[in-house]
Amino acid sequence: MPALKLTEYTCRIAWLGRVADRDAALASAPVETLAAGFDGPEGEAHGGINRPSCSRVMHLHPRDTEIRNVRQFSVLSMEDLAAIAKNMEIDALPPEWVGATMAVEGLPDFTHLPPSSRLQGPDGVTLVVDMENRPCQLPARVIEDHLPGKGKLFKSAADGRRGVTAWVEREGVLKLGDTLRLAIPDQPVWAELARA
Repeated sequence: MPALKLTEYTCRIAWLGRVADRDAALASAPVETLAAGFDGPEGEAHGGINRPSCSRVMHLHPRDTEIRNVRQFSVLSMEDLAAIAKNMEIDALPPEWVGATMAVEGLPDFTHLPPSSRLQGPDGVTLVVDMENRPCQLPARVIEDHLPGKGKLFKSAADGRRGVTAWVEREGVLKLGDTLRLAIPDQPVWAELARA
């Protein structure tokens, strides 16, 4: 019996990009196609099979401990970006300003997809959702460069809307305009979640 439920929900790839050197800048550069290998997006600084641990997992691993890289992609929805921009009282928030790898449109409540969900493209390329990508201060610096006085508003404006982190389960190519189909884990929510 399949452990994943293939849904009728889909989204369209509205934007693709890569961060070539995250030490130099968080902002990503737009591209029309992105080869996704097991080590992540081609030419992406967040790629690799392993990565140093960061603030997302500090309660488990000291900073810079080598761990499996389940943060190869930063994926947001255009709808969430529009909501963040509205919360910040700005006209728009381009995906590149927040270091996105991919922005999609058409999938409701995107940031809260269940962990272990899959997004599958036409050639079979499949991304696995790791978890919600919590807002941090890094995009604030990029936003501040473009809109002085607005960067400090990002973290609170993006709460619950920062998208997800993901990793490559099946290699392939992602293209602007491609439709991705959603599969979700076929299991109930853990009964102890509220108490945990």
